[in-house]
Amino acid sequence: MPRPSRWLLLLVSAAALCAAGPAEDRLARFNKVKFGMFIHWGPYSLASVEASWPIMVPGSWGISEPDYRALAARFKPAKFDPVSWVRLARAAGQRYMVLTSKHHDGFCMFDSAYTSYKVTQNGGKDLVAQLAAACKAEKMPFGLYYSPPDMNHAGFRDTSRPARENWQGQPDRPEWPLYLDYMEMQLRELLHRYGDLWVLWFDGLGNQQKYDPRRFHNLIRETQPGALINNRLGLDGDYDTPEQFVPGFVPTRSSKVELKGLEAGEKNRPDLAAKVPDPSDFRPWESCMTINDTWAYNKNDRKFKSTEELVRTLIEVASKGGNLLLNVGPDPDGVIQPEFEERLRGIGKWLEVNGEAIYGTTYGLVQGAPGLRFTTKGKMLYLHVLDWPANGRIFVPRLPARVESVLMLETGRPLEYAQKGDLAEIRVPPAAPDPVATVVAIKLK
Repeated sequence: MPRPSRWLLLLVSAAALCAAGPAEDRLARFNKVKFGMFIHWGPYSLASVEASWPIMVPGSWGISEPDYRALAARFKPAKFDPVSWVRLARAAGQRYMVLTSKHHDGFCMFDSAYTSYKVTQNGGKDLVAQLAAACKAEKMPFGLYYSPPDMNHAGFRDTSRPARENWQGQPDRPEWPLYLDYMEMQLRELLHRYGDLWVLWFDGLGNQQKYDPRRFHNLIRETQPGALINNRLGLDGDYDTPEQFVPGFVPTRSSKVELKGLEAGEKNRPDLAAKVPDPSDFRPWESCMTINDTWAYNKNDRKFKSTEELVRTLIEVASKGGNLLLNVGPDPDGVIQPEFEERLRGIGKWLEVNGEAIYGTTYGLVQGAPGLRFTTKGKMLYLHVLDWPANGRIFVPRLPARVESVLMLETGRPLEYAQKGDLAEIRVPPAAPDPVATVVAIKLK
C-alpha cells in the first residue's frame, strides 16, 4: 500500500487535470454526475417487445418482421410531456439523460432528411427536438444514443432478405461506403440541430471497425469537442460501458471491463477485488442497467428491481468509480409507468440525504471489505454500510491515512472511533438509521 501522503497527492493531481483541455474537462464532468437516465423508446413500445431484436433474432416475441415494421405508422405519442420526464429525472437525482435517437431497426425519433422511416413521416413531431428543448430549459445535460447498425438501410444489408439473415451488416458489398455516408449525414444532423450534447452513445453488434470509427470520432471532436463518446464504435472512446452488471473490481486501463464481461468472468475477480489502483491507471466507466428485465416498454415484464436494490446498485457502481445509467422504457403514449416513477423517486429521496457521498466522488480508497462500500472525495472517505453490525462496531481495514473525525452523514452526529495502524473501529447505534444503506463520513488527515 502506498504511503497516505502519496495517495492524497495523486487525488489532488487527478483533480487538477480537470482544466487541462477538452478531454480532461469531458471526463471531469462525467465523473462528477454519477447517475443518469437512459430512455429506450420507439414504435416497438406499441407491441411490448424489445427494441429491434424481434426482427434480428426472432424468438419468443410473437411478432413478424412485416408486423414489426408496420408499427411505425401507429406510433404517435399522445401524452408525451418532455418537461415531466426531465423533472422526474431531477427528482430521482439523475444528472443527465440519454435518449435513443435511432435503434438497430433504423427508425429515427428525429426528423432526418435522409430516410422516410422516421417519427415525422406520418404527421408526428420530432421527439428528439422536444426532449432536447426541455432539457435545455431545465438545465439538464442531454445525450443521444445512435445505433450504427440499421436494418432498414439497403447500404447496411441486402434488405430484400429477412433481417435475421444479415443483421450484422454486409461491409463487403459495394453499397457499404454509401451507408457510411448516410451515417455521417445523420450524425451531422444530430450534432448541429439539438444543441450541446452530453454524449454520443453508440451501440453495436460486433466488428465495430467496419464503421471506420476514426472518421466519426473526428467528426464529433471537430463539431462538438465537449461531447463524450462511449466505447462502442471500434475505438476506446472516453469510457467503457459494461451492460447489466457491475464489475467486481475497480476498472483500469490494464484490466479493462468488456461489454459482456459477465460471461468473461470479469464480474468476479478475487485477485482484483481488494485492489485500489493508481488514479493514473483508472479507466472511466458507466454501467447501463434496466429497472425490470427489458429495455423497451413491456406491459408483461413485472420483474421490477426494488428501490433498495437500485440504491445499492448505485452505491456499488460509485464505490468502483463508475456512473449508473438507469433505463426507463416509456409506454407508447410517452408515459413513464408508475412502477418506474416510484422507484426513481425513492432513489431521489435517498440521494437527498446521502448525495454528498455519491456525486463528485471517485472509487473508495478501501476495497473488498465485506458488507461495506466506500467512495472518496478529497480527504473524505464515505463508508456505505450495507450490513449493519448487531454489536454496534464497524471495523474499517486498510485505511490509507490517519482518521481526523467520523460522523453519521444523515444526522451530522459525531461517532466514537479508535484507530490502530491502518485499522479503525467505529462505534455506531444498535439499529441502522437507514435500512437501505447508512453513510458514515470519515475525514482523513
